[in-house]
Amino acid sequence: MTGVAADRGATYPDSASVVIVGAGACGLTAAIAAREAGVDRVLVLERERAPFGNTSLSVGLVPVAGSRQQRAGGIEDDPDRLIDDIMALSKGRADPAMTRLLAEQAAPTLNWLTDRHGIGFELVEYVHFPGHSVRRMHAAPGRAGAGLIGGLVRAATRIGVEIVTDRRVDTLFNLPDGCISGVSVVAPDGGRHRTGCSALVLACDGFGANRALIRRYIPNMADAAFIGHEGSQGDALLWGFELGAATRHLSGHQAHGSVALGSRLLVTWAVMLEGGFQVNLAGDRFGDECVGFSEQAGRVLEQRDGVAWCVFDERVAVTARQSDDFREVEAADEVVEGETLAALAAQIGVPADALERTLSTVADSAEGRAADPFGRAFDPSLLLKPPYRAVKVTGALMHTQGGLVVDREARVLLADGTPLPNLFAGGGATAGVAGPEAGGYLPGMGLLTALVLGRVAGTAVAEQVLS
Repeated sequence: MTGVAADRGATYPDSASVVIVGAGACGLTAAIAAREAGVDRVLVLERERAPFGNTSLSVGLVPVAGSRQQRAGGIEDDPDRLIDDIMALSKGRADPAMTRLLAEQAAPTLNWLTDRHGIGFELVEYVHFPGHSVRRMHAAPGRAGAGLIGGLVRAATRIGVEIVTDRRVDTLFNLPDGCISGVSVVAPDGGRHRTGCSALVLACDGFGANRALIRRYIPNMADAAFIGHEGSQGDALLWGFELGAATRHLSGHQAHGSVALGSRLLVTWAVMLEGGFQVNLAGDRFGDECVGFSEQAGRVLEQRDGVAWCVFDERVAVTARQSDDFREVEAADEVVEGETLAALAAQIGVPADALERTLSTVADSAEGRAADPFGRAFDPSLLLKPPYRAVKVTGALMHTQGGLVVDREARVLLADGTPLPNLFAGGGATAGVAGPEAGGYLPGMGLLTALVLGRVAGTAVAEQVLS
C-alpha cells in the first residue's frame, strides 16, 4: 500500500544520490539532466516491465514557441504568445509562474534533447491544433510517444543512468526535518528492499487509473473509459497528501471526444479540423467540435449510449492517415464507408433524413446562408463530398492535469508555500496549466510539462546533491 513512514534509524543496503520514480518522459529527462550535470549514481525505478507511461500512449506532440523549426518555416512565434494562448484557454486560471517557465523553457529543452542527445523533433504543418494561435506543435521521432521514449532510454543508458524495471515504490521514508531518506521497493515476487537517496524525484504520473480518486475529484469522468497508462495510480498525490504538500486543480484533466469504440485508439482531431463533424445516434450535431477535443469528450458522453459518429470524407481521411492511430483504426475496419449520405446513414444506423439535414445545415453555415447553431465557423472549401466516411467513437479520460504544486525548480511545496527539503516532482505528478476544467487543456501541454519539468528537476536536484 502506498504511504509515508517515519525513518526510525532505517538502514539502506542500497543507495543512490538521486532516485527517480517513473521512467516516462519526465523521469527519463530528469535522469539525463542529473547525470549530465555530474551526479554519480542516478537510479530510475519503473513499475512496468519496460519504460512506458502515458508518453508512449500519446501521439508525441509538443507545443514549442519560437523554435528553430518555426523560424525555418517562416512562422513568427514567441513564448509570450504561447503564454497568452494558455491563459486564454484556462480562462486565466493557470499558474502564471509555471506557465511562463514552460513557455520560456520549451525551445531550450527541445534544442538540448536534439543537440546533446540526438532526439530530433519536426514541426507539424498538416493541421492547426485548437487553442494554438499559430502552428507550433512539434512531433517526436516517429510521430509517436513511443519513439520519444525510445530515444530517451537510449540517451539515458548511454550516459550511465540506471533504469530498473518491474520495481514498484510503495513507501517513502522521511526524517523529522522533512527530508526523504529512502524508499521501499517491491519486486514482482513480493519481496521488498530499501534504497536510500540524497534526493527523490516523483515522475510517476497522475491518478487517471485510480477510480476512487477520479470519482472524488473528476466525477463526470467516473464512468468514462480511461485510455491512459494503468500505472497512473496517483502515488505521487497520495504521498503528497501524507507529507502535507500543496495541491492544485485536482479536477483538471485532459479527455478526448474521439476515441474509436472498438480499438480504443484516438481518431485524430484533424478529422474535425479539416471539415468533419460529429453526430449522435439521432443524426444530429450537439456542439462546436472545434472548441477542443478535451472539452468535446464530456459532450459525447452526454449523448445516448455515450457515443457519437465522426462523419468525414476521403479528403479528410487522407490527412488523418498521417496519424498512426488512424491507420490502425482503418485497419481494424472501424471506418464505415457510403457512396451517398443515405448509404452512410444506413450503414451507421442513424436516420437518413436527419443526417441529410445536418449536412445541409453545415453547408448553409459555411456558405453564409445561416449561422451555425453551435457557433462553429465552417470553411466552405472544406465541405464534405461523397463518398463519405464515419467512425463510431466515445469520450474518454486520457490523463489528469491536477497534482502537486512545485516551484520553478520543481521542488514540491508544502501548503504554506515552503519547499520540502529534497523532494522534487514533474510531469503528470504535478499541477499542470489547464486550470480546473477539461476545456482548459491546450493540446500538447502534458508532454511539454513532462519534458520541461523533467529537465528542471534533474538540473536542480543535481545542484543540490553536488553542493
